[in-house]
Amino acid sequence: MADTEQQFGVADGQALLGEVFAPWVQELGLEVRALDAQGGLFRLPAGDRIVRGGGAGGGVICGQAVAAAADTASVVALSALNGRFRACTTVDLTVHFMRPLTGDHVDIRVDVMSNGRRMAVTRIEFRGVAGKVGASTTCAFAYLED
Repeated sequence: MADTEQQFGVADGQALLGEVFAPWVQELGLEVRALDAQGGLFRLPAGDRIVRGGGAGGGVICGQAVAAAADTASVVALSALNGRFRACTTVDLTVHFMRPLTGDHVDIRVDVMSNGRRMAVTRIEFRGVAGKVGASTTCAFAYLED
């Protein structure tokens, strides 16, 4: 797995965001910051379309955006580990909200817990600008191809 970063890097992950995801998911503006053998780092910029109650910087990032970002970032992280995008479908997504996510962006850490032949599981943490975890997510995926 050490050479996966060379096969599928940050630029590949960013390109994937524009190629395989629905337009409304692309509008989240998710940024791939780093990919590694355990998962990856991402950033979700706040904006009027995903913030309620005061706009970017003053409002709270909505839960729907958190769920969509968790699912999307997980697929990119799995693609990096696999060295390519593998068609998959989400079979479970659980979100625990611990505190409001406010500020101009949210930092996201995806850790791949399991990446098998047919299934994969990820754990995702969302940290606000203060550095505290605001949401924790677990996603399970079924691969639709080998």
